[in-house]
Amino acid sequence: MFLWQYLTPLLLIAVQICKGQQCDEFTDLNLGHAFIGTNIRIRLLLYTRENSTCGTLLSHTDLSDYPQFSLSKTTTFIVHGYRPTGSPPAWVNDMTELLLARDDMNIIVVDWNYGATNLNYLKAVENTKKAAANLTAFIEMMQDQGASLSSIHMIGVSLGAHISGFVGANLKGLIGRITALDPAGPQFKGTSKEDRLDSTNAQFVDVLHTDIDALGFREPLGHIDFYANGGTDQPGCPKTIFSGGSYFKCDHQRSVFLYLDSLNRTCVSRAFPCSSYKDFLDGNCLDCDEFGAAGCPVFGYDVTKWRNILLKLGQTKTFFTTNPKSPFCMTGYRVDVMIWNKESRWGYITIKLHYNGTEALATINHKSAKFMRYTETHLFAQFDKDVQSVEKVSVKFSTGNIFKPKYKLRVLQLRLTHLEHKERSLCRYDIILKADTEVTFRPIPCEGSNF
Repeated sequence: MFLWQYLTPLLLIAVQICKGQQCDEFTDLNLGHAFIGTNIRIRLLLYTRENSTCGTLLSHTDLSDYPQFSLSKTTTFIVHGYRPTGSPPAWVNDMTELLLARDDMNIIVVDWNYGATNLNYLKAVENTKKAAANLTAFIEMMQDQGASLSSIHMIGVSLGAHISGFVGANLKGLIGRITALDPAGPQFKGTSKEDRLDSTNAQFVDVLHTDIDALGFREPLGHIDFYANGGTDQPGCPKTIFSGGSYFKCDHQRSVFLYLDSLNRTCVSRAFPCSSYKDFLDGNCLDCDEFGAAGCPVFGYDVTKWRNILLKLGQTKTFFTTNPKSPFCMTGYRVDVMIWNKESRWGYITIKLHYNGTEALATINHKSAKFMRYTETHLFAQFDKDVQSVEKVSVKFSTGNIFKPKYKLRVLQLRLTHLEHKERSLCRYDIILKADTEVTFRPIPCEGSNF
């Protein structure tokens, strides 16, 4: 009995320590819940640098029990989208950890899986405004306790993008930033701005589009809208329905993985303002002078560096291309070709850059280019990687038609200009490109043109 009097307090302390170390997890549902349908229920999971991998379930009415939740810091809300199978989003932990690696902030994962899990998509859409009302009340409580609306950043995926927009509208557009990753299209296309995300919902709204022909929203919605690969048919995603579920969701989900790459700073995706994807691929939109010394905006987390000028411009539509997998970013060069063939030639160009055993590849094949005597043909080459320096260049010309003669392209000058670096352009003079035959050479710094 004497020993038990001493052990009891120790056991109680141990229990409290264990409780303190317990992590709250994202709700894990299943297809059964989707069949039955779920009613809206919001759980807010807090992550900070002190508990970057261990979520803390927040109260919706009292923040006094969470000393790690600093209202003087930025608070980023991560809002997922429709969950037809009820499983937790596979990407949410990676996004949380990468954000915290970038900045010392509060991360709140908005778990509205009860409400998003339903085979009836229309019911999930209906729940978005209910979720937004809940989040609005929570942010107003934060504001009452000293938080600034300018310090709020909402990252919304699919339906989560519109939830973020509704929250911003409820708060008169005063929250600092909304990042929308492929905002949902079905049930939102053709609606008024009160019923979807809009650039007036926050002080700064940046939007990524990756599936505009199916699950995503086609039209611009923010101060800057990024269209990866034209906003549809993402490289590496299945092309036929025989690939199963990934055929339907791969393009849509790619938005998240592109954003994760931007957080990880694996590489940089420069986006070019343009009226259409065709003009972008044709190299008609490579002028970034309006953005000053910073150049064209970079997609992702760091686009806020261009915030002030983007706000002045009002709305900017940009395009960039990606690789099929991470690292997704590509490297752009302007390619100028001048020939001395008497007759015009039509065809495609493939270029490889070599450096220290590394090879970067660009295939310019979105359309057949026209080459004319003593006239520069301007092409936009997008390489799958950047190389530190260019030791050798390999070029191949093809007509794309096996029934036509094997033309030769007699090149007076081929000039390569890196769109990021400010070094002198690289050139090669007087070469003959036989159709479908690769020619490799060492480039030299370009001389002044005589033409």
